[in-house]
Amino acid sequence: MDQPLLRGESARGCCSYSTLKAWLPILSWLPKYKLKWLQMDVLAGLTVGLTTVPQALAYAEVAGLPVQYGLYSAFMGGFIYTLLGTSKDVTLGPTAIMSLLCSSVVGGHPQRAVLLSLLCGLIQAVMALLRLGFLLDFISYPVIKGFTCAAAVTIGFGQVKNILGLQGVPQEFFLEVYYTFHKIPEARIGDVVLGLLCLFLLIMLVLMKASLGSDDSDASTSSSVTRKLVWTVATMRNALVVVAASLIAFSWDAYGHHVFTITGQTTKGLPPFKPPPTSDTTANGTVVPFREIVEDFGGGLAVIPFMGVLESIAIATAFASQNDYRIDANQELLAIGVTNIMGSFVSAYPVTGSFGRTAVNSQTGVCTPAGGIVTSVIVLLSLAFLMPAFYYIPKACLAAVIICAVAPMVDYQVVAKMWRIRKLDLLPFVVTFLMSFWQVQYGIMGGVAVSGALLLYNAARPQIKVSDHNVLLMELSSGLSFPAMEYLSHIIHTQALQVSPPRSVVLDCHHVSIIDYTVINELSDLLRQFKLRRVQLVFSGLRPSVLKVLLAADLDGFRHTDSVEEAMQIESRNLIDD
Repeated sequence: MDQPLLRGESARGCCSYSTLKAWLPILSWLPKYKLKWLQMDVLAGLTVGLTTVPQALAYAEVAGLPVQYGLYSAFMGGFIYTLLGTSKDVTLGPTAIMSLLCSSVVGGHPQRAVLLSLLCGLIQAVMALLRLGFLLDFISYPVIKGFTCAAAVTIGFGQVKNILGLQGVPQEFFLEVYYTFHKIPEARIGDVVLGLLCLFLLIMLVLMKASLGSDDSDASTSSSVTRKLVWTVATMRNALVVVAASLIAFSWDAYGHHVFTITGQTTKGLPPFKPPPTSDTTANGTVVPFREIVEDFGGGLAVIPFMGVLESIAIATAFASQNDYRIDANQELLAIGVTNIMGSFVSAYPVTGSFGRTAVNSQTGVCTPAGGIVTSVIVLLSLAFLMPAFYYIPKACLAAVIICAVAPMVDYQVVAKMWRIRKLDLLPFVVTFLMSFWQVQYGIMGGVAVSGALLLYNAARPQIKVSDHNVLLMELSSGLSFPAMEYLSHIIHTQALQVSPPRSVVLDCHHVSIIDYTVINELSDLLRQFKLRRVQLVFSGLRPSVLKVLLAADLDGFRHTDSVEEAMQIESRNLIDD
């Protein structure tokens, strides 16, 4: 139990400890840790670890990097997030979307990918320290869905060449589509058969897992054991399929039949702990300095940190709501930022939260973020002892794993929902979706720009309900800001001041919560126009803060009432000057 503090030390001590707990969430749950939690965390960590290893190898292919870089990127998050994370379910590591973004920015250069991780981590950590998590609110849901759908199509189709065993296919999406179909006659039968077989097995296991009901109350003991066995096999499907495919490839290769395209030579052992490189060397020996590398990153240096944080926080929020706890968005920002910074010292490329692995973590019953430590240990053991075995992993098998992982991201139902709810939301979705096939970062930027334009349009064109009660009553359906003032002024001129005879106006302002100098200036001009025409502009329902500003502005002819009804009564008694 906590020891009582002296009166003089109470506020200071409590403040300092609560601040420390805010920065190190592990202090909130570690003192209450139980043996039962340890059992569940170890089980969840092992399960997620067996999912992480094959996915990390596959996502390195998506990033255009040697497969060991996927594992280099998969273990630091477990350690850091245990200290700094606020979600018990989230697992940090390489994902399909971050791998695609990384590929588009670094073009398959490992040294640049590691440097990108450092820079992204620094940006995310600074955002956390400045409490800038609210900036993510400006990326709308249609933009996110448009990007994820396009990314899933891009990543999924990008693996078709590996299923077919094709070589020399460009990375750019449209050229990739053309050359994939153009080179179909060059497909390798062994890769095609193995890739389709892996796809079939993975899909079958996914469907088997989905067919399991959630209610086991009436099930017999033997039936319950069978269901748990099926669930376990289906959950570890990636690892099982990769191991089986590797054994098949090894068997054929041992007899001298090289019928599969395999991963090939990988770097053995753990990555060295060293500062990330600040320069790069091209194939011809030219040294590219830090400044030029950063310039080459371009807009990706803004997009990747934002998308990494957005993906992880969205996942954390979803599972926090599902499992009835709260997260701190700025603390999540810090956890991801520190993970990417520290990851760059072990040759990792940028990482974020993984929805698939987080779902496995949650379903397995993880109790605290400590499950990530077990997952990280599994990855480290794989790096230390299993790298030679990865030589025989068929690329067609990894392609099947990636395709099955990204397929659920193609959410075609969201289009129908947006059409029913608000058709205008389809515009940023379509812009993001289509532009992402050109360059993924341009797709996000384009979608954000369109969403911003729609948001500004709504602010500049508020709905104004006009009704005639001897005097014109104008009800603002939303707040009044400087972009909307010109539109309101136009409505007032056309419907009150430019008609014959001119009309008095009661302006219902109960939605107005803030007012600025531009609005004050325009209102001063309107009041002058009303005075010249011997009619009145009366304000009703003003909030005290807004009324205080208007009174301080000392507007000539300014009149106000507490309510609309009072303003209408004044008109009915002919107290408003003609």
